[in-house]
Amino acid sequence: MTLPVAVAIPGAGEARLLTGWEPLRRELVVVRRCADVADVLAVAAAGLVRAVVLGADLPGCDTETVGTLRRHRTGLVVLLPPGAAGEQEERRWRALGATRFAVADAAPADLARQVALSVSPDPREPAAVDVAADAEATWTGAPGRVVAVWGPHGSCGRTTIATNLAAEFAAAGERALLVDADTRGASVAQALGVLDEAPSLLAAVRAAAEGRLDVAGLVRRTTTVADGLGLLSGSGDPSRWSEVRPAALRRTLEVAAAGHDWTIVDVPGGCDDLPLESGRDAVLATVLDVADVVLVVGAADPVGLQRLVRTWGTLPEVAPDAVVVPVVNRVRPGAVGNPPVRRITALLRRTAGIEDVVTVPHDDAADAALLAGRTLAEHAGRSVVRRAVRDLAVRLEALVDAPATPPEDELTSGFDPLLARS
Repeated sequence: MTLPVAVAIPGAGEARLLTGWEPLRRELVVVRRCADVADVLAVAAAGLVRAVVLGADLPGCDTETVGTLRRHRTGLVVLLPPGAAGEQEERRWRALGATRFAVADAAPADLARQVALSVSPDPREPAAVDVAADAEATWTGAPGRVVAVWGPHGSCGRTTIATNLAAEFAAAGERALLVDADTRGASVAQALGVLDEAPSLLAAVRAAAEGRLDVAGLVRRTTTVADGLGLLSGSGDPSRWSEVRPAALRRTLEVAAAGHDWTIVDVPGGCDDLPLESGRDAVLATVLDVADVVLVVGAADPVGLQRLVRTWGTLPEVAPDAVVVPVVNRVRPGAVGNPPVRRITALLRRTAGIEDVVTVPHDDAADAALLAGRTLAEHAGRSVVRRAVRDLAVRLEALVDAPATPPEDELTSGFDPLLARS
């Protein structure tokens, strides 16, 4: 099988590369010499190539470049200059999300092998970015878990669940980060009584887009809410949603996971269109894709339960591989009849096949905590809502196991002649 490749390498390096690859033309063919990043992305979008080789100094490359190539399933190899300059460029490109590199003076066959490996269906690739490698990083443990708190449109209590779930992880002695990625109406900062002059999530995303975000940089941009609990606040202005670029947000969440045991992400309810490809939905799609667990929160009333059932039906398309946990909030007999938990679980099982529902009771203490701008653990430690959220945290701890890594011999790209070269 011949591997079609595009190259975009400033200077004389491109000509040397093409000359060196001439003996490999049966296995690898350069179908386009691109002038700039826009040309590279256009070729990838058209499906003309399986991989691209970019010079490390190609202007205009950022996290969106790497993310777009990944979405188009196009492999990427970055060609580095030799010496210290190459090491510096590799750190920058790793921060942008790149995972495959070759030095410009490497043997042509070695570079061709890296290109073949870049199209290998290796699920470890997105996680191969060493976000904690910088000497300033403040965490060297295993990557933590990301939880997306989603649900249908409407006030179903996503923010209440997200803020208090993060607080419970922190209270248990774990490092937790709360991320407000609600691009329609960010409210976590207000719910926690935090003076929010500049949305810290937007600052982190900007740094990530430029390849300047590491764990230490993320911590500097984080507001400390309580011991072990940090906050990346979102913008209360819905018109600023376009500043949350999907690839940069993905990078931000990867860095967050590298520096925290748990990253809890509050996202906007519902979705506008299926599939989730553009606009605000692209932000939602990014979070759902990164998340290890997706909580789908619905309100415990006839309208809220109907919305929950409809949203649940979209999960095979919006989060096909996610571990999903259904949560029904503000459970009370006045809205659904007696006994409320039994009626709710029976209804969801019968109408949507939803099992193992987490139910959170209604309690006025949640309103009092919101008024005070504090978490339930701080304001109403004996609240039944607090106990339910704490139980949810324990359940998530048991639910999420370490991801399995496939053996090397199970990873293949179909370009065995190139992979066999040494």
